[in-house]
Amino acid sequence: MKIEFRKVPLQPTEFELNSNSVKFSGSFSKISSKLAKIDGNLSGMYDVDCCKCGQSFQISLNENVNFVVSDGIYSSENDEDFIVVEVDNHILDFEQILQSELESLKSEYHVCDNCKENNDYVEIEY
Repeated sequence: MKIEFRKVPLQPTEFELNSNSVKFSGSFSKISSKLAKIDGNLSGMYDVDCCKCGQSFQISLNENVNFVVSDGIYSSENDEDFIVVEVDNHILDFEQILQSELESLKSEYHVCDNCKENNDYVEIEY
């Protein structure tokens, strides 16, 4: 789902999209002429790789995600506690945000159940 930044409504509007077995849903609204906010939730099952043995396994997702989307380069003098997504083509692309968040989850260190039981502290070469 894509929407032009200038068409983002002031009132919170619901959205939902799916990628494989992950659902990204929530609401979005404009908070200024150059900023919008997304209050969402990621839920479902997602395939990740074990950082020790390399085997693929599924993790369960149920995470709240909140973003501020900037139409252009974002600059702020104070340190806020939120994730800022900068768009440079004046398009708010929910699918791109979802894919970016999923890739971020995939890059984290995940350990499968077999390796948790193994108690070896070194990685298995594969």
